[in-house]
Amino acid sequence: MANTSRKTLREKIKSDYMTLLMSFLLDKGEEVLQTKKNEFCFPVCDEEGNEDFVKITVAIPTGSREDNSPFDGYGEANSYQLKLKANAEKAEAAARKKAEKIKRDEEYRRKKAEQKAQAQKAKGS
Repeated sequence: MANTSRKTLREKIKSDYMTLLMSFLLDKGEEVLQTKKNEFCFPVCDEEGNEDFVKITVAIPTGSREDNSPFDGYGEANSYQLKLKANAEKAEAAARKKAEKIKRDEEYRRKKAEQKAQAQKAKGS
C-alpha cells in the first residue's frame, strides 16, 4: 500500500464513512438520499409537521492553501469554544445594557409623570 496516493486513501476513508453513516440512518428507519459523491440528506419533520432536510457532507479537510499549514481539528474546536464564550459574554453585556436602559427610561417616565402631576396641581390651586 506504500504506492497508494494520499488522495486515494482519503477517498477510501470518505467512502467508508459515507457507507457507515448512511447504514446507521437506514437502520434507524430514515430515508437516505445520496445527492453528491460525498453528500447525502434525509427528510425530517419538526413538531409542527413542517418538512425539512438534514444534509450531511463527509469531507477530509487538508489545511490552508496559502501557508500550507495542515488542518488542526483540535485547534478548530478550541477556536469555536472561544468564539461561543465571546458571543455569550457579548450577549450578557448587551442584556445588561438593555436592562440599564429600561431602568433609566422607567425613571425618566416616572419623573415626567411627577412633573406633569405637579404642574396640574399648581394650575388647580
